[in-house]
Amino acid sequence: MRRMSDRPARWTRATVYPDMWADPDDDPRDNQGAGPDGELATLLDFLSGYRMTLRMKCEGLDPEQLARRSVPPSTMSLLGLVRHLAEVERDWHNWISDGDPLPKLYGRKDADFDLAVAEQSEVDAAYADLAREQAALDASLAEHPDLGERLGRDGIAVRELMVHRIDEYARHCGHADLLRECVDGRVGQ
Repeated sequence: MRRMSDRPARWTRATVYPDMWADPDDDPRDNQGAGPDGELATLLDFLSGYRMTLRMKCEGLDPEQLARRSVPPSTMSLLGLVRHLAEVERDWHNWISDGDPLPKLYGRKDADFDLAVAEQSEVDAAYADLAREQAALDASLAEHPDLGERLGRDGIAVRELMVHRIDEYARHCGHADLLRECVDGRVGQ
């Protein structure tokens, strides 16, 4: 069991607001000015921001830190989150497809977390998997700009899928906040 003295000190790179991850001028998610026009553009903007937040929470860590399970007995780790979101992006792609479903990326249920190991090749593969699966689903959905259009065997609306994607990333960015703080003490939005 970890003692309080074993925990890393809390810190941030931000100097303007001490509870933020980065100063506003250094935050790549901060797009000063008016938000995007239209519902689809707004949904895509939120999704992009959460995707970027996940990457930011993982930046600067080595494979051991990324694979560290910070809240025992949970198998959740930052690397596991990257792998999980790659798997989920693939699952969502299967939701809108009429063809045979693509196989799981990591095999059995929960392998995305359980088999996240501290090796650079695994980290590189996880990021490549995530980028590939995001791009594939983004390209498929770009062909369906009508948010009310229903896709796949179950007829999920594009709007519902977009909101579900944002929800999934937002929830896991919350997990990433806590995981990162446990790994090296870095805090912030």
